[in-house]
Amino acid sequence: MTGSANPLTIGILGAGNIGRPLGRHWLAAGHRVTFGSRDPGRLVSFVEPLGDRARAATYAEAVEASDVALLSVPHPALGELLDQLEGRLAGKIVIDATSPIGVSDDGLFVSLLGPGSTQGSWAAERLPGSSVARAFTHFPDELLWSRGTRQRHFWGMGIASDDSAARRVTETLVHDAGFVPVHLGGLRESAAVDPGGALFGYVSTAAGLRAAAGLSG
Repeated sequence: MTGSANPLTIGILGAGNIGRPLGRHWLAAGHRVTFGSRDPGRLVSFVEPLGDRARAATYAEAVEASDVALLSVPHPALGELLDQLEGRLAGKIVIDATSPIGVSDDGLFVSLLGPGSTQGSWAAERLPGSSVARAFTHFPDELLWSRGTRQRHFWGMGIASDDSAARRVTETLVHDAGFVPVHLGGLRESAAVDPGGALFGYVSTAAGLRAAAGLSG
């Protein structure tokens, strides 16, 4: 893996099944990563082997230290976290990788936000001072490390944003994680990557994602 030409400082809020593999990918690409947690001490054994560009901190410290924040806490904890950090996240690019996942009576994945609303637009409304993007939401988290390491730049990753700067940074970080970014449109058009959407749980090439999402080209 090669280092990024323009290293970023990234705060990962929620060092679990999404935050950990993405943080490792981004460190390998040359970025600086702060893993945020309610209890940073629990991350010491994970962070120490990652080198001097990685550290563990509180959520607030991770945001303060970074230009870009990844939201990867379990969705039920997201509202409380944003209540605490909205002001600190103002002026920053925020990539929302959370999923409001539920299961319908007939056993299908559905979004807990209900029809007509997307997680991306919900997050943007909660963070009016931030530039919000969606990414890393439809791809199975247990494959983020293996597919981004062993088959780099083969698999597509759907993203969405209303902001051009957030889109550029998110595309860069998707690429640096080993995937091919596929822009789906704005946040209100990102239902495909939410639970129950056409791409949720779907793994394919960039062309395959575009076809499944009904995009031309």
